[in-house]
Amino acid sequence: MKFLLLAALACVAVKMLAGRWPWELWGPNAKAAAEKRARNLLGLSPAASYNEIIDAHRRLIVKVHPDRGGTADAVHEANAARDLLLARIAPRGPDARG
Repeated sequence: MKFLLLAALACVAVKMLAGRWPWELWGPNAKAAAEKRARNLLGLSPAASYNEIIDAHRRLIVKVHPDRGGTADAVHEANAARDLLLARIAPRGPDARG
């Protein structure tokens, strides 16, 4: 019983010090994995600029739009990928479009 209490206290201490639970330290980072999926979907490098993201999104939308034989789910996925990547590089607001 003491071992379980010590393990729980150690987990809480790691969470307080590192900001993440111990099992999150060695597993894949969910945010990084989502960003990688978004880059792969749009065919972009990690250093893609705002304009490159927008252009890649437009090219993908032309291919997957329901009017062209695609699906609404594919459009939603493309939009989510664009939004995720843009949120990483540009602050929100109308002036961010540069």
